[in-house]
Amino acid sequence: MEGSNVMEEREYIRRHHKHELERENQCSSTLVKHINAPVHIVWSLVRRFDQPQKYKPFISRCVVKGNMEIGTVREVDVRSGLPATRSTERLEFLDDNEHILSIRIVGGDHRLKNYSSIISLHPETIEGGRIRTLVIESFVVDVPEGNTKDETCYFVEALINCNLKSLADVSERLAV
Repeated sequence: MEGSNVMEEREYIRRHHKHELERENQCSSTLVKHINAPVHIVWSLVRRFDQPQKYKPFISRCVVKGNMEIGTVREVDVRSGLPATRSTERLEFLDDNEHILSIRIVGGDHRLKNYSSIISLHPETIEGGRIRTLVIESFVVDVPEGNTKDETCYFVEALINCNLKSLADVSERLAV
């Protein structure tokens, strides 16, 4: 990756991905994915707080309570194979101009307590003038009792990486 791209990534992370570690037993991380599709296509999937199952493979169903505004809550059913069956999540921030979405998990039968994430999308032009999207997702979460920070971050990063790969696959199919 070129030096200017690394600098842009760092600036986007500094500007949009601020998580305060409120307690000692929390971990956080930031993941980056380059998707070969324009921002408007990727954003059309990410911004759908009411339909995360369009690209998140571990979600089988979503029911929204509210009008798709800040504070709206969704109940998602989690596919078998994960140590959970449901999660309750609140929309914290949605900016269609800057392409930023933030959610907070507020309930469910899982161990992700005080989980908060921010996802931002940024247009990139690469060699040959091709357009693609830089996706940055960051999170903070409590470390469950009996786990280490490394174990917790590894688990959440694996879930997010799977979601980002699926987002890339769906977006790139739509871009053709």
